[in-house]
Amino acid sequence: MQSLSSTAPSLPLQSVRGQILVGLALAALMICTRGQHFASVNALPSASWAVFFLAGALLRPAWVLPAFFVLSSMLDFGSLAAGTITDWCVSPAYWALAFAYAALWLGGRVYARRVHADRWATVPRLALVLLATTVVAYLLSKGGFYFFSGRYPQADLAGFVARIPRYFPRALGTLAGYVAVAFVLHALLRGLFARDSVRSGART
Repeated sequence: MQSLSSTAPSLPLQSVRGQILVGLALAALMICTRGQHFASVNALPSASWAVFFLAGALLRPAWVLPAFFVLSSMLDFGSLAAGTITDWCVSPAYWALAFAYAALWLGGRVYARRVHADRWATVPRLALVLLATTVVAYLLSKGGFYFFSGRYPQADLAGFVARIPRYFPRALGTLAGYVAVAFVLHALLRGLFARDSVRSGART
């Protein structure tokens, strides 16, 4: 299929203004979909995994990784303090999330810098990157919780493997859904800006 745009590669974002706007949008998405608190939209699945992947793909600074982890932790512990969630997920294994989120962020970063091209033919490669990234993040976060949280005294490998068909497809589907919407919006906006640039150039 024809290239989406003939200009410079679109990932990660080149414009500082664009990065700021996207960073704020990702933060708002996490706030609205994570946990149960004053700003959450309970009808939406958590976009946290997608936020870290998209932060790696769209935003250039590396400090956004710890920044988003701090935000996610503040939301979790704030909800815990407010009594809107239980302490079930808060355990010594909670910090395995840091490694899972780092894997998601790194997956987005690798995709943007090594895999992405402004062509629809990139979609299968994006799907493969999402699958590989989700596997690593799932093993780190869910595996860490299952084996090290203390919530499962009889935890063993067979028990963990038995849980994968129940929980992994949902994690992959949610991540892929949010990323797909974000990339479609990105392509549409990029196409509109490119069209406006061509029209402006034709007038001069």
